[in-house]
Amino acid sequence: MTLTRLALTILATALALSSARAQQSPMPDDIAWKLIEIGRAIDPPKTAAIYAPLQPREPYAGVKVQRDVRYGSAERNLLDVFTPDSAAAPRPVLIFVHGGAFIGGNKRTTPDGPFYDNIMLWAAKNGFVGVNITYRLAPKFPWPAGVEDVASAVQWVAAHAAENGGDPARIFLMGHSAGAVHVATYVAHPEFHKVSGGGLAGAIMASGVYDLTATPLGDQEMAYFGTDPSRFKERSSLAGLQASALPLLIASAEMDPPRFVEQFDLLKQAACKRPSGCARSVMLPQHSHMSEVYAINTEDDRLTREIAEFVQTGK
Repeated sequence: MTLTRLALTILATALALSSARAQQSPMPDDIAWKLIEIGRAIDPPKTAAIYAPLQPREPYAGVKVQRDVRYGSAERNLLDVFTPDSAAAPRPVLIFVHGGAFIGGNKRTTPDGPFYDNIMLWAAKNGFVGVNITYRLAPKFPWPAGVEDVASAVQWVAAHAAENGGDPARIFLMGHSAGAVHVATYVAHPEFHKVSGGGLAGAIMASGVYDLTATPLGDQEMAYFGTDPSRFKERSSLAGLQASALPLLIASAEMDPPRFVEQFDLLKQAACKRPSGCARSVMLPQHSHMSEVYAINTEDDRLTREIAEFVQTGK
């Protein structure tokens, strides 16, 4: 056995033993090995190559899709709406905010690719109206452009939910990576709200950063948040999330870069100090930073099962 293969075997054994759920995993062994080979690196192209064959391609049966609907005045203030052909209305609405390290990303990773349509398709199949947004990027548009755009998108959804079969009283906001940071900022900083009370029934954050003072910021993060450390605390979301009574679901991946796991733990602990009680939290066995969202709408339902229960129960 080569040294590399031995190291991978040791890592695989450690990951499998770290969670009993991994032993009954819906993740095929070949995918698990490919993710282990990628490791804790954030590698969208390699991860997409693993999951793209598992995802449907357009045209999508049973789903109506409206592309590039404008929700604000900026060039990137666009959203897609996915509505199931047959489901009882009014339906809950799931808004998704993509990642991209604050300087990149889009609501669709490639013009004809399956991501992040996969999240919208899961939503539509499970009785939601799905809304997939994109937003302005740094460095041209630094803080607080991202959260301002999220606020505008929530305002648009609240105003147009009913005409799309959605329930404006059941809007759930979900973000991944940098998108999770924008979602967290929206919840934690009500000064940005354009809808009374924030307009949300719950928020879902996967692999975000919530305390900007906990670890040094990278160049991409400083392109958005700025380079002045004295501003990082006030631009963080941890304190505001702890003070919020909004139902929260927080997630991280077992093979996330360590910083994201640390941030997950920070928010999990802070949320348990809320008068409304602890947030729902899930650490996803075997998954990486990108696979946790690229796997949505496959047989691996470990994250989406949590989302569905969170929406159904409100906690």
